Amino acid sequence: MKSKILLACISCAIYLCNLKKMAECRREITDEKPKPIFRNLAADDPEPETTEIESLCVNCGKNGTTRLLLTKIPYYKDIVLMSFDCGHCGYQNNEIQNSGKIADKGIRIMLQVTSLKDLNRQVIKSDYTSIKIPCVDFEIPSRSQKGEVTTVEGIIERVITGLEQDQPERRKQHPDAAAQIDQFIEKLKKLKSVDEPFVMIFEDISGESHVQNLNAPLKDENCVVTHFKRTIEQDHILGIYSENSEDTLLKPIKEGEYTLEQIEGEVLSFRTNCPECNCPCETNMKMTNIPHFKEVVIMATVCESCGHRTNEVKSGGGIEPTAVKIEVTVAGKDDFSRDLLKSETCYLEIPELELEIGPAALGGRFTTVEGILVAIKEQLLTSTAFTGDSSDPETVKRMETFINQLNEVLEGKRKITLILDDPAGNSYIQSLSDEGLDDGLKITKYERSFEQNEELGLNDMKVENY
Repeated sequence: MKSKILLACISCAIYLCNLKKMAECRREITDEKPKPIFRNLAADDPEPETTEIESLCVNCGKNGTTRLLLTKIPYYKDIVLMSFDCGHCGYQNNEIQNSGKIADKGIRIMLQVTSLKDLNRQVIKSDYTSIKIPCVDFEIPSRSQKGEVTTVEGIIERVITGLEQDQPERRKQHPDAAAQIDQFIEKLKKLKSVDEPFVMIFEDISGESHVQNLNAPLKDENCVVTHFKRTIEQDHILGIYSENSEDTLLKPIKEGEYTLEQIEGEVLSFRTNCPECNCPCETNMKMTNIPHFKEVVIMATVCESCGHRTNEVKSGGGIEPTAVKIEVTVAGKDDFSRDLLKSETCYLEIPELELEIGPAALGGRFTTVEGILVAIKEQLLTSTAFTGDSSDPETVKRMETFINQLNEVLEGKRKITLILDDPAGNSYIQSLSDEGLDDGLKITKYERSFEQNEELGLNDMKVENY
């Protein structure tokens, strides 16, 4: 069975590669504008392009037909819709596979279930999500279930249904084992009544899992989200392997023997795929120096197909010996104009608005204080979790209140404190004083905790006798 599933996945991957190559060849011959590989479905569009391939039926062992459709889920990701039909035995199967980019880090979510309201939290879990409930010594291993959109109660109910399925037959043949399972089922049913709080832990090496925040856009006190660096074995499970050193982008630099000064003065370009439509495009990269701080790498991508623009900033140096916490008081126009560098490992907080943002939300940015506040506002306004048809009215009301408060800040009517907490020490806010820090800026350096070093991958890093 595993070999058949692997064969289907390989066929799908080969199809995607061939489709991309054919699209590039067609553009070279006809010089036509590139079209997105993953396109939105719309009623006024022509009939969607589907591909049919002959594949093995897992039911009868004969050949059937698999139809593939590449499309997009709005505001979510690229997917492949697969429909299998066997003309011999009538077996049919439908499946959805993720074709988007795999997250750079895995995710671990620790949820404290304290009320019946927590049982109704929406949960998105991938194929690689493991679920643990320590109080009953229970675990659902990774890749034992398909990814789904469900609730906390739905996860527990599915486990109970699976255990009760063969109980009548088990009571006849193995009464002792059936009695133990009945006791465990009673424990799971007590969890659904939430007589006592319990903890549920989600760990996903693909980084695609999500648990609904009932207090959005405010901080969720009952949910702790951490990101971790995958091990080599976990990368291999996801099909991620390190590139051959001969094929890296550093090869031209070695051949040309470029100096650091030449690299700093040159804009480097390399081929990539658009994060929005997945069409081939180019990313421009340039090293620049922030005065009184350090070198950074600015990366910008513009897609000619869909017009999507993205920019990102990464530190040109390594991880600093200590973490840094930067606090700036935003009280007027001068504070809005401060240059600001938020690295991809930096947490952002505004205590007056009860706002906390993780490092993955805004990514790395080189902007101003006003620019980062505008970016927060735009990202919240475009989120379907708050503005979609299925939005909770209470959440929408909280969102409107928060946006009004943020508008007051941008208009200079409200004073706030902006806090950047970067475990890697690569974030920066400009001082308005020519010498040292001004009165509205405070910088604190501190030793990283074990958990912060673990998130940065430093605990397992070996630098001596290597």
